[in-house]
Amino acid sequence: AAGMFLRLLSDIQWRAAHPKWRTMSSSQRSTSTTAEPHPVSLPAQAQVVICGGGITGTSVAYHLSKMGWKDIVLLEQGRLAAGTTRFCAGIVSTARPVSIELKMAHYSNKLYQQLEQETGVQTGYMKTGSISLAQTQDRLISLKRIASSLNVMGIPCEIISPKKVLQLHPLINIHDLVGAMYVPEDALVSSANVSLALATAASRNGVQIHERTSVSHVTVQKGRVTGVETDRGRIQCEYFVNCAGQWAYELGHSGEEPVHIPLHACEHFYLLTHPLKEPLSSSLPTIVDPDGRIYIRNWQGGILSGGFEKNPKPLFTEGRNQLEIQNLQEDWDHFGPLLSALLRRMPGLEALQIMQLVNCPESFTPDMRCIMGESPTARGYFVLAGMNSAGISYGGGAGKYLAEWMVNGYPSENVWSLDLKRFGTLQSSRTFLRHRVMEVMPLMCDLKVPRWDFQTGRQLRTSPLYDRLDAQGARWMEKHGFERVKYFVPPGKDLLDLDHSKTFYKPDWFDIVGSEVKCCKEAVCVIDMSSFTKFEISSTGDQALESLQYLFSNDLDVPVGHVVHTGMLNEKGGYENDCSIARLSKRSFFMISPTDQQVHCWAWLKNRLPDDSNLVMEDVTWKYTALNLIGPRAVDVLSELSYAPMTAEHFPSLFCKEMSVGYANGIRVMSITHTGEPGFVLYIPIEYALHVYNEVMNMGQKYGIRNAGYYALRSLRIEKFFAFWGQDLDAFTTPMECGREFQVKLEKFLGQEALLEQKQNGVYKRFTMFILEDHDTDMDLWPWWGEPIFRNGRYVGKTTSSAYSYTLERHVCLGFVHHFDEKTGEELVVTTDFINQGEYEIDIAGQRFQAKAKLYPFSSLFTQRRRKDEVELSGYQRE
Repeated sequence: AAGMFLRLLSDIQWRAAHPKWRTMSSSQRSTSTTAEPHPVSLPAQAQVVICGGGITGTSVAYHLSKMGWKDIVLLEQGRLAAGTTRFCAGIVSTARPVSIELKMAHYSNKLYQQLEQETGVQTGYMKTGSISLAQTQDRLISLKRIASSLNVMGIPCEIISPKKVLQLHPLINIHDLVGAMYVPEDALVSSANVSLALATAASRNGVQIHERTSVSHVTVQKGRVTGVETDRGRIQCEYFVNCAGQWAYELGHSGEEPVHIPLHACEHFYLLTHPLKEPLSSSLPTIVDPDGRIYIRNWQGGILSGGFEKNPKPLFTEGRNQLEIQNLQEDWDHFGPLLSALLRRMPGLEALQIMQLVNCPESFTPDMRCIMGESPTARGYFVLAGMNSAGISYGGGAGKYLAEWMVNGYPSENVWSLDLKRFGTLQSSRTFLRHRVMEVMPLMCDLKVPRWDFQTGRQLRTSPLYDRLDAQGARWMEKHGFERVKYFVPPGKDLLDLDHSKTFYKPDWFDIVGSEVKCCKEAVCVIDMSSFTKFEISSTGDQALESLQYLFSNDLDVPVGHVVHTGMLNEKGGYENDCSIARLSKRSFFMISPTDQQVHCWAWLKNRLPDDSNLVMEDVTWKYTALNLIGPRAVDVLSELSYAPMTAEHFPSLFCKEMSVGYANGIRVMSITHTGEPGFVLYIPIEYALHVYNEVMNMGQKYGIRNAGYYALRSLRIEKFFAFWGQDLDAFTTPMECGREFQVKLEKFLGQEALLEQKQNGVYKRFTMFILEDHDTDMDLWPWWGEPIFRNGRYVGKTTSSAYSYTLERHVCLGFVHHFDEKTGEELVVTTDFINQGEYEIDIAGQRFQAKAKLYPFSSLFTQRRRKDEVELSGYQRE
C-alpha cells in the first residue's frame, strides 16, 4: 500500500539524517517481536524516562528538550510511531467544545505547520480546512457555540449555508443539511511522520531514543519514582512518563504501587480507496458529518473515511495486547452503517474502488477527555494517554503542557478537566471501563446538549438514602462516580417526557426546580450532599494547626466549634481547593471539599504535610451522610428534633456542634448551607442516616418540608454570587480576583507572596456577575457556561457558570472580565471603574444579549422584586 511505502520512505529519510542511530536491516525491522541485538546499550541512569514512541511520547520528549532538559531517554517497545499513531487518520481539527482542548489543538496545528522546516522531515502538512455539517437545528446551535469560542480566540471560522458547502466541496450531497461550520485553517498531516519529526528534533537536542525496548515496571520507593526495569536492564531515573497509549493501563498496574490510568481500547475502522477517476484535489476540505457519524478526507486522490459507530467493539479487555499493532481483522458487516452514511453524503462514489478497510485500536477514557498529569500516589510518575481518537489534534499541545508541568511544577493553562487526579481507583475496574467506552465511542458524534449524563457505570457510589430518594421521584446525575439528585419529579408528571427533554433552550424541569427554590426561600428543603469530600486531620500536639495554617489562606486558629471558609492555594496564589474547615477540638479539624477533590486534595496535602507519625489525616467521606437543610424553617425543624435552641443567639452562623437528632447521637451540625440561604448541614454517621432523614421529613411536614436537588442549589448559589471550585475557581484564580480578600489572613501561608503582589499592583481579571437584560427565558437560547463576554463590543472573557434566578426572574451568569490593550492586546489591570463603566453583552451561539455587570450580589433588587410579606425574610438571610 502507498501508506506503507510512505512509512518506509520516512524511516529511511529519518535514519539517513541520524548516522548515530542504531542500524538494522529491513529484515530485522520486521514485525517479529523477538529480541534483536542492540549495538547501543541503555544508559544506567537518566533524569527522565519516557515510555512510548507515538505522537504523545515524542511530543513530550520534544518539548522537554526545548525547555532545556537534556538527560532524557525515550523507550519504544516496537518501532517509533508504530502504534495507534501509525494508523491515525491525520486530521488536525480545532473545532472542539472544551476550551482547553481547543487550545491544545490550535497549538498543535501551529507546531506541525513549521515542523518540516525545523527538522527536514516531511510531515505531509496540508492546510485544507474542515467543514462540520449540521442535519438538525440543535446540531447547528452546538456548532455556533463552538464557532463563538473559535472566533474570540482569533481562529478563523464561519457558519455557512448548505450552498456554500457545495461550493467548497462539490461532491457533497447537501439536501438534508440546515447549515455547517467552516474552519479554513484546519489541516491534514501524516501522523507517523509528525512523530518522527518530533523525535528527530528531540534527538538533535540530546534525547536518547531506543526502539525494541520494553518497560516491565517502574520502581517506586517512599512514594517517589526511582527507576525503570526494562527487558534490557534497569535505568535509574527521577521522572517517568507513561505515554504507552492503549498499554498505559497495564503498565500503570505493573508496579508494586499501581498507578490507575482509566482507559480502554476499542476497534476503530476507516476505509481507504484508490484514486477517483478525477482524483480529488489535495486541498479539498475535510468533511465531518457528526449526525451521519462519519468523517471524510482526501487521501492521495482517493478517500479516507471512518467514523464512530453506535455499537463499538472493545479490545483487549483481558489485557492481551500485541506489541506492535498489526492491522486487525476487517469487519465489513460492522462497517456497513458507516459505509451507507458515506454513500449518502457522497452519492457519486458508487463506482468506487476500495483499497482496504483499516481497523486499528484507539484508546478512550471514561469522560472523553485525555489523561495527563502526575500520579497521586507516586511523585515523578507522569502520564499522557487516552486521546479518544484525537491524538494528532491534541498531541502537540498536550506534550507542551505536560513538559511545562514537569519542568515548572505546573502547566501554563488550567488543565484540571484533563488531570489524572479527576479520577479515583473506582474508575479503574475493567468491567466499568469496558462498558463505559462502549458508550463513549458513539458519544463522540452524539449531540451533547447541556447537562447530559453518562448512562453506563452508574449507581457505583451512592448515599444510604439512594433508594428512599429514588422512590420519591429523584432524577440522578453523577460526579466522581457518586450519584447526586438533580431534582425530584412530582407525582403525576410525565417521567419519560422529562428524561428526554434534552435542549439548548428552556428545559422541562424549569418549573420543578423553581418550586424547589421557592421552598428553600420560604419554608425548608432537604438536599442529600453526601458526595462532598470529607477529611479529618488531627495530631497529638499542635502539628495539625501549624501545618494547616501554612497550607490554607484563612486563619484556622479559631475557637473550637467555629467553621472557617478558606482556600488551599498554590505558590501563585491560585485555588487548588476551596473548602470549609471546622475546628472540632484544639487538635482536630474536619475539612469539607467539593466531590471531585477526593484524590487531588488528598495528594496535595499528603505531599506537603510533614512526615510525622503524630499527625494523622483520614478520608472519612464514606463515614458520613450529609443532609443540607435549607430555608427559614430549618431552625424550627432542628430545634424540635434536638430539644436544643438553634436560633442565631445560641447557634451563630459558621458554627459547628455535635448534637443528637431524634434517637441518633454524634451528629455534626454546621450552620452553613453553601447557598447564602439560612440553614444547616448535618453530617450523620451513615448507620443513622435513614433514621435522621425520616425524623427530619416527619417533623418538617408541618413546616412544608420537601426534597430538593443540586439544580436548585446551583440557582441559589449563583444568584448570591457564590463561586464554586472546578467551575468558577481554579488553580489560576486567586482570592483577590474573586472578591475574597476578607478570607486571607496576615500570617505567613503558601501563596501569600503572590497575593501581596496582587494587592500592590492590582489584578488582571475580576470575577463579575451578569444579569441578562433583553433575554426571553421562554424563547431564546439559554446561557449554560463558556459563553464569550463582550464589553463595549470587545471580547473580555468567558462565563464560568450560569443559572436562572427565580428571584430576579432573569438569567444570571458569573465569569471573569479581563482588560486587553486595544492596540497591543496585552493584559492590563482590571479596576472597579473598568467593570462598572462598561456596556456588556453575553454571546450565546453567536447571538448577543445585553447584560448588567455587578461586583456584588443584587440584594437591593431582591427586596424590590419580592412581595411585601417576604421582605422580613431578606433581613434574616443576611445574618
